Amino acid sequence: MKTKIFALAALLCAWAAQAAAAEKVDRPRLVVGVVVDQMRWDYLYRYYDQFAEGGLKRLLKEGYNFDNMHYNYLPTVTAAGHASIYTGTTPAIHGIAGNNYHLNGHPIYCVEDTTVAGVGTTSKAGKMSPRNMMVTNMCDQLRLATDFRSKVIGVALKDRASILPAGHSANAAYWFDRSTGTFITSTYYMDELPAWVRSFNKDNKTNPKEDIWILPKGLSLTTKMAIAALDGEKLGRQADQTDMLCISYSSTDVMGHKYGTRGPKTDEMYLALDKELRKLFDVLDSRIGRDKYLLFITADHAGGHNAKFLNDHKLPGGQLGYWGKLKKELSRTLAARFAGVDVIDDVNGEQVYLNLAAIKQRGLNLDEVEQAVCDEIQKYEGVQYVVPVRHLMTATIPYPIRDRILMGNCPRRSGEIQIVPRPAYYDYSYDEGTSHSHWAPYDTHVPFILMGWHIDEGHTNRPVNITDIAPTICALLKIQMPSGCVGTPLLD
Repeated sequence: MKTKIFALAALLCAWAAQAAAAEKVDRPRLVVGVVVDQMRWDYLYRYYDQFAEGGLKRLLKEGYNFDNMHYNYLPTVTAAGHASIYTGTTPAIHGIAGNNYHLNGHPIYCVEDTTVAGVGTTSKAGKMSPRNMMVTNMCDQLRLATDFRSKVIGVALKDRASILPAGHSANAAYWFDRSTGTFITSTYYMDELPAWVRSFNKDNKTNPKEDIWILPKGLSLTTKMAIAALDGEKLGRQADQTDMLCISYSSTDVMGHKYGTRGPKTDEMYLALDKELRKLFDVLDSRIGRDKYLLFITADHAGGHNAKFLNDHKLPGGQLGYWGKLKKELSRTLAARFAGVDVIDDVNGEQVYLNLAAIKQRGLNLDEVEQAVCDEIQKYEGVQYVVPVRHLMTATIPYPIRDRILMGNCPRRSGEIQIVPRPAYYDYSYDEGTSHSHWAPYDTHVPFILMGWHIDEGHTNRPVNITDIAPTICALLKIQMPSGCVGTPLLD
């Protein structure tokens, strides 16, 4: 009798185990996020006939393509872009107001952290962390949902492009130190580099004098490091665990700033990117399984055409040649008007930070100061609008631009006055190179393609925002959205 009872109990336990397995939440083994720095959306089609099979063509053929993905704020720059992709919100909420901005009244680099030290380096390049980002991102939410069993790793040449996507609770973020020619991290994550990173650095160390950032070699090194992380951390190898690998290709941006959007250097870089993506996809197929990983690709911003290139073809555009001396000129002119008070604290990007303490101490009227600053800046060639942010909602400025300023301005971090240049006007060498940061489509329109686990081939031209990426990934994974998320899932 006891034997029958034990047998029945064992059978019931087996049924219960099967039922629990059947009811388990369906998730991929690995999520891979790929961000290509300064990749314009139209590059997908400009180079389509030159792409080989298996790389970007595979994404376009097998993935679901959102052809009308835009950034919904300004400034469109690297740090803000990477943060927005992964948080599902904008600088107004996540706090990464630019690559550089002010914090507690002082200029700061976006991922600067003086409380940590470098690991793998003694240089200041290691004193970085995600602490300045004010909200969680999708990687943090994945870690929370799995009681921190999921592993999250970030890899990029740029520190901010590795740190911000990986999030606050990441197992590690690795970035490249020019001075050592190796990948490093900080004590925010660990006290010493894992053996696999030390081995990788030994085998792949570059000459610090060689500028790999502007060469296809920078792409190749990033892919190698990403694959090393995949293997070194055994990402996606456990059936009951979803891990995440965040990869950002930085060399495309460095090349764009120097050589622009047209020419042999640009062609070489994007055809090299196509080859690197094919290598990555092949490894993911073999290590994880073609239908067991979810991958997305996008860009942190796009980039405008060089002004000389435009002008040579009778198209509008120009150079903001005065930008480097704007603070000095404004300070001198306005001090003469306001009894010697320097009302300008800083000019950073396309924002003016006022010396609010001095303005208050001297009893100056803030409205009068702001109007005077705007009047002076409006005189410069290439400036279309200048607006005090606190009067933004009543300013005579088109609402698409107004809304982007609002979504990009973070209180106590962003400037008090926003400058909006005319389309295709930048501060860079007129003869070659390009830049980015504007509200216009050439800077906001980027690729977004999903591929892999549970993704059917498809395409849409409906308008979507960069803040929709994070909630889409979270919805697919059946996890909560990030804490500051304002976007909407894109797949039913």
